[in-house]
Amino acid sequence: MNKNLKILLIEDDAIEVMKLNRTISKLGLKHSIIEANNGEEALKILEKKDQLPDIILLDLNMPKIDGIEFLTILKNDDILKFIPIIMLTTSSNQKDLLECYKIGIAGYVLKPLKYEEYISKIEKTLAYWSINELIQQ
Repeated sequence: MNKNLKILLIEDDAIEVMKLNRTISKLGLKHSIIEANNGEEALKILEKKDQLPDIILLDLNMPKIDGIEFLTILKNDDILKFIPIIMLTTSSNQKDLLECYKIGIAGYVLKPLKYEEYISKIEKTLAYWSINELIQQ
């Protein structure tokens, strides 16, 4: 049975936030989205350890705290390190990809230019995590 996910989206581009929300609505999914514009905002949200998200969709290139720095902070926290983090980015830089996996991401998804491809990638990514057995903290 598919689980409705609580997703923390960390994205500084308002158009990308709208695109994800529109995609989830178009697919008829009942996942709840918590939005953070940057890593600092996300860390404040994650301070409430009793309301943690099931997964985090994280942009790589952001102001204040970039995706790699945010990822490093989370992986050094004894509770937050168990939340699966999926990079949702435009960066196809191999160095970024390797660094993220080295730190401990659960997945790396490139944002395609075509909306139809974006819908397909988001649908498959969320379908996988909605059936995956997640660690509950």
